[in-house]
Amino acid sequence: MKHKIYQWTAALLILLVGGMGYFHTELRQLYHTVRLFEPELIIRNFSNMAQIFPSITIPRTGPVEQFKYRPQPLPSAFLYQGAEHSIQRWLSASSTTALVVLKSDSITFENYFQGTGESDARISWSMAKSFLSALFGVAVEEGAIADLNSPVTDYVPSLKGSGYDGVSIKDVLQMSSGVCFNEDYGDFNSDINRMGRLMALGGSFDEFAATLQRWRTPGTYMAYISIDTHVLGMVLRAATGQRISDYFETRLWSKLQPEGDAIYLTDSTGEPMVLGGLNLMSRDYLRFGKLYRDFGRLNGEQIIPAQWIEDSITPDAPHLVPGKRANASTHWGYGYQWWIPEHANQEFVAIGIYGQYIYINRKADVVIVKNSTDTHFMANHYESMELALAAFRAISDALTPPPS
Repeated sequence: MKHKIYQWTAALLILLVGGMGYFHTELRQLYHTVRLFEPELIIRNFSNMAQIFPSITIPRTGPVEQFKYRPQPLPSAFLYQGAEHSIQRWLSASSTTALVVLKSDSITFENYFQGTGESDARISWSMAKSFLSALFGVAVEEGAIADLNSPVTDYVPSLKGSGYDGVSIKDVLQMSSGVCFNEDYGDFNSDINRMGRLMALGGSFDEFAATLQRWRTPGTYMAYISIDTHVLGMVLRAATGQRISDYFETRLWSKLQPEGDAIYLTDSTGEPMVLGGLNLMSRDYLRFGKLYRDFGRLNGEQIIPAQWIEDSITPDAPHLVPGKRANASTHWGYGYQWWIPEHANQEFVAIGIYGQYIYINRKADVVIVKNSTDTHFMANHYESMELALAAFRAISDALTPPPS
């Protein structure tokens, strides 16, 4: 029934787009928003988001970090909950579009699926949150943000009177703001889908954040809500006095030695969607994961503060520690916009809906990037995450070290 409603809405929008030139752009964007995740369109959409929504491009500059290539086959199977699963079947069932595996400084496996290619700028969804965390760490190191225990409203007075009034920066970093926000992508009227329509029709994410109210006591319950990351972006802008895109370019992108441009989707005011609107080549996601695996250093330069990275992946309160607990919505642990799996052994993960992953395993010296268009992800996303984790661990364990 819901699918038919979307179809009827889309058909109506086609008529409106044809007859109302003044609102052509907004209606076209709304039409594509409504159809964004349809099975026959999702693969193309996820590699061409800048053709659908307003965006800003951050050009790559300087030399490109070159990877070595030392091909190794993937293991044929992995174990999950005592049962053997085929790697190839899992890749297909989870609608993989890209898989890139790095061992040490060598790519051991790289493949692109379902008609996509290596140069595609793929949507990050919530993997973008981990990039925002990196910028935040730089701002802390530079002294622009002196104390994570300061309330966000010290930097963003427009949030006074909202659910964020008096909430500490640290609680927002750790998805423990206590703000009420419905993240259900399957609910047409959820907050996250209202944000999508706002982006299509025009509006400000800043103003949207100021409408939200308190749900729980901050710092007591881990509830994953994407608007928290946007509020961090608001703090970052106020603290540095710079646009996110400029800070991203000077502090990260110009130093990472990427192959492609970075593309941020924006709201109608031109503000980047830091909670999930980043678009990169898969190998550039890999470069970011490698930077974190290597404690923030690239070619002898400390790009992201090493201590910030360690703090980001070290849950420091009972409601954030991996494992079954009453004060969290998941068994996974959480840091500063990074996921920490249960029984992690020097592992941490950036994760986006529909199956986007940057998996980092320092002990195995491995980084794995997986891009997907998995329409089944939201039905049980934590099980999807566990299944992917088991596959990533099997791939890491199967890799042989480079010759000495």
